Order: sequence, then structure tokens, then C-alpha cells
Amino acid sequence: MIRKIFSATVLSALALASMAQVANPENTDKSKFRQMYQEFATPNVYRTAGGAPGHGYYQQKADYVMNITLDDAKQIITGEETITYYNNSPDKLEYLWLQLDQNQSARDSDSKLIQTGKMNDKVAFSQLERMHNDFDGGFKISSVTDAAGKTMDYTVNKTMMRIDLATPLAANGKITFKIKWWYNINDRMKIGGRSGYEYFEKDGNYLYTIAQFFPRMCVYNDVEGWQNKQFLGAGEFTLTFGDYDVKITVPSDHIVGATGELQNMKEVYSAAQVKKWEQAKRETVNPVIIVTQEEAEKAEKNKATSTKTWHYKAKNVRDFAFASSRKFIVDAMTVKQTTKDVLALSYYPKEGNPLWEKYSTKAVAHTLKIYSKHTFDYPYPVAISVHSKDIGMEYPMICFNGGRPEADGTYSDRTKYAMIGVIIHEVGHNYFPMIVNSDERQWTWMDEGLNTFLQYLTEQEWERGYPSRRGPAFRIVDYMKGDKSNIAPIMTNSESILQFGNNAYGKPATALNILRETVMGRELFDYAFKMYSNRWMFKHPTPEDFFRTMEDASGVDLDWFWRGWFYTTDHVDISLEDVKWYQIDSKNPEVEFPKKRAENKANDERFIGTQRNKTAVKETYSERDPSLLDFHNKHDQFEITSLDIEDYEKYLAKLNENERSLLNSGYNYYELTFKNNGGLVMPVIVEFTYKDGTKQEVRIPAEIWLRNNEQVSKVFPLPKEVIAIRLDPHLETADTDIYNNYWPRMVQPTRFELYKTGPSSWGGGGENLMQRHKRAEEKK
Repeated sequence: MIRKIFSATVLSALALASMAQVANPENTDKSKFRQMYQEFATPNVYRTAGGAPGHGYYQQKADYVMNITLDDAKQIITGEETITYYNNSPDKLEYLWLQLDQNQSARDSDSKLIQTGKMNDKVAFSQLERMHNDFDGGFKISSVTDAAGKTMDYTVNKTMMRIDLATPLAANGKITFKIKWWYNINDRMKIGGRSGYEYFEKDGNYLYTIAQFFPRMCVYNDVEGWQNKQFLGAGEFTLTFGDYDVKITVPSDHIVGATGELQNMKEVYSAAQVKKWEQAKRETVNPVIIVTQEEAEKAEKNKATSTKTWHYKAKNVRDFAFASSRKFIVDAMTVKQTTKDVLALSYYPKEGNPLWEKYSTKAVAHTLKIYSKHTFDYPYPVAISVHSKDIGMEYPMICFNGGRPEADGTYSDRTKYAMIGVIIHEVGHNYFPMIVNSDERQWTWMDEGLNTFLQYLTEQEWERGYPSRRGPAFRIVDYMKGDKSNIAPIMTNSESILQFGNNAYGKPATALNILRETVMGRELFDYAFKMYSNRWMFKHPTPEDFFRTMEDASGVDLDWFWRGWFYTTDHVDISLEDVKWYQIDSKNPEVEFPKKRAENKANDERFIGTQRNKTAVKETYSERDPSLLDFHNKHDQFEITSLDIEDYEKYLAKLNENERSLLNSGYNYYELTFKNNGGLVMPVIVEFTYKDGTKQEVRIPAEIWLRNNEQVSKVFPLPKEVIAIRLDPHLETADTDIYNNYWPRMVQPTRFELYKTGPSSWGGGGENLMQRHKRAEEKK
């Protein structure tokens, strides 16, 4: 970089130039900072412009009374339900829509028909088995009747069922009807699914994780009307809040965990186990084992033929799920909150130990504490983690989680952290979307993205240096800079998302992390996020409600951020294109003349021609004939004269005290030019390293790009000479090319590893470190 000297009279012009970037009139309506009137729905009486529920906001309610039977010999669920549906909308309803999600497993399912794929030279047997799968899944509806027992007309359309009403349901009216059904439970390990069973061949027992097991009311609201979009597998569930009264009949030696509170504990647990339940309600440090591994192993061997009914009730939940097995070990502890105490629970087979006994319930408790800190106190009485191999799925108060050690009880660090992470994530879903009840069928990111963000915060409070997969900005870089033909905006319908994990989990979690750490700051972000969470507890928010609340509660204009991160596939790549160094010409000959003499000499001697001519030109003409030399050859143009001193004194006399101070400040002025190569405008974080080794950081808001979204220049007055400049020094903006962030340019090596392919599993496969250590100890 060349140091440039400028006169003090030019300083004001430079300052103005650094502040004013010329706007191109043709690009005014394409500005990345334009307001989002076109993208956002118009505020109305149901949802305000500030992101809160409006004075006309309403939501429906659906109460369920169910009797469920699990046939452990045939793997069949049989059920009957009485639904009372409350129409709290201002509209009359000619028909009702219900979800039949199990129909995704039916033989004629659209989910199977729309699956794409190709054949390779090598095909796994499991792949062929799924192709040839002829599982007879889906609901078998036995009857639909009204409160008087009269048959009601209904139509099944794939995963949806419409019940036609003889008389329209009036606004503020309610209707009660009954449905009877059954279905074959799927083998989750062979044909997949969010729920189903796992068969343990060694002891001949089953572990059931049962969900989507009953016809459920669709949501009717001011945004979608009836949300009856077909369930194709990716877009999850949009559900109505209500109260549940559920009786579940299973083999008498099964243990059942479910949404809600158990109503008949003394009928299903032994007296000793009931006593342990009471103990767990007082224990806040270490879980109390209620059903021991010894008891579970005994039940595995002596299978009961009789049945037992478990009775659960749950208030104000959007769904219901349960798990059942004779293999279950159960432990529990209490989590203290300001508003109420919560029981954290785990249900797991012996195959989950020692991992599950050590970590599961404590991970549940930790999740409730950290999530509640950022949102609201957990309002339900229990939070349950159920172990089921290679799965992670969430329901109100209960979730199904993977993470299984090896048969010898050892496990890799990958298995351990994957298990803790999935428990945090799935328990965290109680907040989003089980309580803040977003539309998963439309917008996966509203639950998965927000939840993954809070998962990251929770993991970092579990253990310093926790290896979080998602959240930090640098972890999303490879995805952001990838092939745009295989990337969709976050604001894409759930069934159309490309790269599901990165799009719906990783990118929104990263965006929120950047908002919190870099754009808004923790105080403003945390207040706004908590406001959104509390505004929409037990309600149905939309994306606009979230976006508007975050702005309304913080006073930060974020339209540019939502547009760039959520509505486009642009990426962050801000380069440091040019650096120019300026110093003030002090006019003092005693200071300036020696500098100019040294610079002229250095430039002349550095020139390649001058260097080569020292040897190539043996003798110049003037060296042979000194008479050619005159005054100009002999005079030192940088010799200080009395006239130079006099001119300097006259110049100083014209300046006031502040101007003289500035003239002699010794400041360096660095003109930096930034280019937006990726298209995503972001704050610019600049780190200057001075010649004396100290550093200074300047954090520039994204609004620097207001008048020119593509390239801007800014002048930095600095007290010391700079030897290095770096953008995004903390890797906080997800910049996809860090190599153009440096001045001078810097190249950093990337290490790679050679490996052989081998078996893999949910936890990683191969010999884990615990096994390796054990083997090493045996060799001693």
C-alpha cells in the first residue's frame, strides 16, 4: 500500500465521500433495504402490524375422549374417539376436515408414488426391501357417527377426511361426533416412519412409540381457512389445541408413558414404585429410578397374557402420543420453576444403558431450564424422553430419541453428543411448536429453525466447547456457497425444501444466532424473542408475526435481514477490495521534506530499470563529461530554507487552535473499499492491527449498504500506522470466502484426511475410543 499525502483543506471532502454513496435511480425499487410490504400479509383485526394477536383473533378448540387398545401379538392399534369441536371463528362451517396421517403408509399412498430415485451398480438389500414393501398401512375407518349415534357422511381423500354436516356449524357453536378405527402398526426399523415399533429379536419383545394414531382435527384459522394440505412426509403437523382424556389398554406387564398426567398410578404401578414416584417429586439433583433394569429384564422373560388400562389426561395440548413396552426402565427428577414444578422423566430399555441412565433425564431437566429462561416457564406437568433407536420425534410432553451404546456398553463421543443433542432438540419442541403452535405443514423453519437455535444455546450451557452441529455462523458456510440450483429460500413450503436439514434447521438457526450476536445484540434480541414467545403461547403464529414482533419489540429495522436470509438464496461474501493510506501534509518543512526525500530515493532505487542499469550502464554521458551538470543537478530540492520556514509560519497563522491540533495529530487515514460479492448485505466488522501489535475493532451496521448494495468505500481516521486489516475476525457473519477478507492478502492451509470407507450407524460405527482404551489396557 502506498502512503498518500493530502492537504488539510481536502479533509472535509473525504469525510463527505465516506458518508455518501451515490445511488443509482434505476435500482431504487430493487434495494435490499426496501420495506417488505409485498412479501408480508396486510395487518388486520386478527394480526396486528406489530406482530401480536389482534383484537379479533380467534382459534378453534377440539377435545378428545379416547379408548385405545394395543394388540402386542398382532401389532394392531384399535381405537374409538369422541371429538367435541368448538367453532370459535366468525364463520359458519359446512364441513369439518380431519387429518389421517397414518394413510401415508397405505398401499396407494401418494408419498410412495412421488418418491424419486435411480438404480446403481450396487444396491443395498434394505433399499430393495423398501421398494417391495407391501405393508397394509393406513387407517381403517369403521364408523363415523354423531352424538345420537347416527351415521355421518364422510369422504376420505388420501391423508384427509371431510365430514359433511347435515346442518352447518354456526359461529360460536360446537359439535360432538365419534369415530371408530384400527390400523396395522408399522415396523419402524424396516419401513421407517415417525412412529411404529422396534422388535428385539434376542428377547422377542417390542418397543412401541405411537403417534399420529388417531384421526385429528385440522386447523381452521384466519390465514389458511382449513389447513387440509396433504401429508406427504416432510411437512409435519398443524393441529388444534384441546383437552384429552385417553385410556390405553396394553399387556399388563407393559409400562406406558404418554402425554399428560397419569390418573390411575396405584392401579398400574406397584406400591414400591408409587413410593419412588413420590420421592422423584422431591429430588432435584439426581434422577430416582422408579422401574429398575432388574424389573424390566424380569418382565422381558415372563411375558404377561392379561391386559391393563392406563388412564391419562392432558389439558390444552395440540396432540397426544404414547410409548409402551415391557422393556422400559423409568427414572425421574423434579425441575423447580417460579410458576410450577415439572417432573422430568426417561423411559428406556436396557439396550440404552449406561448412556440413558447417566444422561437422559438430566438433559431433559437442563433443556427445560434453559428454554424457559429464553421464553416462558414450561407450563405442563411432565416432560418425557423415550429411547427408541435411530429416531428423533416430538409430541406434547413426550418425545422419542435415539442414541444407543454398543452391546458392550461403550459408546463413541459422537453417539454421546448426538444423544444429548437430540434429547435437547426434541424436548425443546415442547416450546416450538407444541406451545407456540406454528404451521409445520407450511413452514418447517418456524419450529425446527427456532428450536435448533435454542438447542444451540442449551448445548453451550451444558458443557463448554460442546460440539454443536448447528448454530455458529461458520458451520453454514459450505451450504451457503453451494450450487444455487440445489438451494431453496428458507421461506419455502415444507414439501418443496431442498437440503432439508440445512434449509429448515441450520440456516434459520444460524440467522437467529447472527441476529443475536452481531445485528441486534443479546439484550435487544432476547427481549424481542421472549416477547414473541409469550405473545404466541398456545396460539397459531405466522412467519410475519415472528418477523414483525422481533422488529416491533426491539426498534431495529430488519426488513433487509428477513429478505436476504429468509426470502433469497444469496450468501455472504464481503471482500476487502482496496486499501488506500493517506496522511495529512503538515506543511512543516522540517517534517515533510525529509519524508519526501526518503520516498523519492526509495522509489527511484526500487525501480527495476534503475537496479539493472547499475551494472548494465558502465558510464553515463554526464559521468564522462561533468560540464553537463548544472544548478539543478547540484541543488537539493528538499533543502530547508528560511523562505520555507516563513511560508509555514504564515500558514499556521491562518489556523485556529483546533485546526492546528488536527494538523499535527499524526493521524493516518485509511480508505477501505468493500464489495458485496455474495448479494447478502450484512454488517461489516473490521479489525485493524497496528504496527505496535495492538488491535482495534470497528463494527459497522448493515445500513452502510443503504445507498449502494454492491460496493462502498469508507475512510477510517486511525491514530497509528496499520500493518494488517481483517474483515469478520470472529467468523460471525457466515462469510463464505474468508481469503478476500485480508489486507495484505493471506492464504491459510486446509487440512484433509485420508480414510477407508467402512460400516456406519446412527452413532458413527467402528471401534469407539472407549473400546480402544479398553483394548490398550488389556495389553498392559
